[in-house]
Amino acid sequence: MSGKKLKYALIAVCAVLMFWFMKDAFTQPGVQDLQGDFEEVALYRNENNTGPIQRIYAVTVADTLWEQMQQYGDYMPHTKYGTTTVYFFPKGQPAPESVTPGEKNFDAQFQPQCLAVYQKDAMGQVSLVKWPFR
Repeated sequence: MSGKKLKYALIAVCAVLMFWFMKDAFTQPGVQDLQGDFEEVALYRNENNTGPIQRIYAVTVADTLWEQMQQYGDYMPHTKYGTTTVYFFPKGQPAPESVTPGEKNFDAQFQPQCLAVYQKDAMGQVSLVKWPFR
């Protein structure tokens, strides 16, 4: 193969690879692909960027699709040695508008409506507890 043909072949291969990488990057599955009409209603993230990062979410969901809730939690950002907690509430019922750090992450009046809580701890262990306040 001559030098000119080799050069064009390499350019074509690079173009195809770039297209493939870009397509793959923009077509990754995410929260928008889940069933259940998930909507984030509250978020807390501590300001500490040098130590453990704590993320707490309150999310409404249209149905008790436990596997979809597990996947939703898995899609949420998580930082090594940090914690991620997601509280799920039924859509159309009272849900907290804010969440806070500490032992109680939202007002106790919302506890009876909480469907599940997803937690990913500092070591990457995941749990989904159904009806955590009953």
